[in-house]
Amino acid sequence: MSQQQLGRGPLRSRRPDPAPTSPDADHPDTSPPARFVGWLGGLGAAAAGYGVFQFLFSVLPDSIDGSAARYVISGVSGLGTFVAAWLAAGLLRARADSGTRAHAPAVGTAAMAPGAPGPLPRVFTAAYETLVDQVSVVEDPDHGRLTGWPHSLGEDTPSRPTPVGTAYGLHIMLDLGVPEGRLSTGDLVDTLWRLRLPDGGWSARSQGSEARPEVTALVLGALARAGASTERLAAEVDRCTGAFTRQLDRTGRESTHVVTTVLRGLLRAAPRSEVLPLLREALADGAISDPRRDHLRCWGYRLQPPYGRPSPLHTAQAVVALDRAARVLGEEGDARAARARAAREDGIRWLLSCPEAPHDICPDLANLHEEVRRPRPDDPTRHEVLNVRHFTASWLARALLSPGALEIARAEGLEEELRIRLEGAVAAVWAGQTDGIWLWERDESTEQRRPMWMTYQGLSALRSHAVWMYQPRG
Repeated sequence: MSQQQLGRGPLRSRRPDPAPTSPDADHPDTSPPARFVGWLGGLGAAAAGYGVFQFLFSVLPDSIDGSAARYVISGVSGLGTFVAAWLAAGLLRARADSGTRAHAPAVGTAAMAPGAPGPLPRVFTAAYETLVDQVSVVEDPDHGRLTGWPHSLGEDTPSRPTPVGTAYGLHIMLDLGVPEGRLSTGDLVDTLWRLRLPDGGWSARSQGSEARPEVTALVLGALARAGASTERLAAEVDRCTGAFTRQLDRTGRESTHVVTTVLRGLLRAAPRSEVLPLLREALADGAISDPRRDHLRCWGYRLQPPYGRPSPLHTAQAVVALDRAARVLGEEGDARAARARAAREDGIRWLLSCPEAPHDICPDLANLHEEVRRPRPDDPTRHEVLNVRHFTASWLARALLSPGALEIARAEGLEEELRIRLEGAVAAVWAGQTDGIWLWERDESTEQRRPMWMTYQGLSALRSHAVWMYQPRG
């Protein structure tokens, strides 16, 4: 594999050079022989055979014994011409059809006519219709009227809205827009506030009544995007950051997933918070060197020893979080910011150094499952377990679409490496959806679930890629 750092030359892709093509590669039937065969086949094989028969019968010399012999020779020649013309015309049509298929875009019917829409708008529309159809409206005795979604669509248990499901649903609605009044983002915002725990903050369904920073930051980020009151958000941000310390939440502060989730949420909800530089520094300092990829820095699932193996998923999460932090906080002016930038750029190079091909099915895109285990507040000898599943392909796509990744690719001549890996990640994302909804196949089970977070991440990745690919004409 080739994994070059900055200053050692650009990465070299293992993708083979495309085969040279002729000027007529897109039109395989335009050569003179092909045009002749096409003309001959256009007359009809029978007509061609009959013409040869008539011609030979008229020109064969009278020295051939009897008219019967002349009929036999002319007939056999005409029949042979008929068969040859029929086979040649069929072969030409097959070549033309094959050439058309080879040069058709992967989106299928999207290119049937100039300006025809691609499949993505239909996917967005289908996703919106499904979410509107399956939104849950519940009159809760403690919280009042709740409008939102559970953790997954189609759950067998009573579908009471949860903070996680509703926050991701709100994110989806904000991404897609709300074209009419069947679903109100205001109702979703009210529901998230109603689901707030008595002492502040939010938690996942499996975490009980103790607020957890990763869920709180997720909800705060969604509320901030929806335009929630800055003053009201600030009070919750203070509670979240006050509890997110190594003394009070050692497990969370050492988890790459938790720290990146909190950092992303607070960058939306409290972009001037004094905690943000500290979280960025902790994330950057948790990077590890990978000897298998030229000692480029990347991330495992932990930010403290034992770090775990180098992880494409956690590296992509760190790159996304650090890239957003760079845009909000800047990366100039002090050594800590410079270290964060160096770690982020190395993480991008590490993602671009994946040697596998084809990239849409390579190990870097494998979905992951991890557990976040914390001591229970009521009984420290027992643990609260949060099961976290990761849609890896969507995270790689989002990391490679970040402004920082594009800058690195341009500056270091890695555009082709980025394109190959990005196309592979987006292809894997696309393959996982049915009508805009993504399925998670449960571990060691045939049961399938449709988690809200997975659909949000899939739609978000496809939307970002579509924006990146857009090139107006004229």
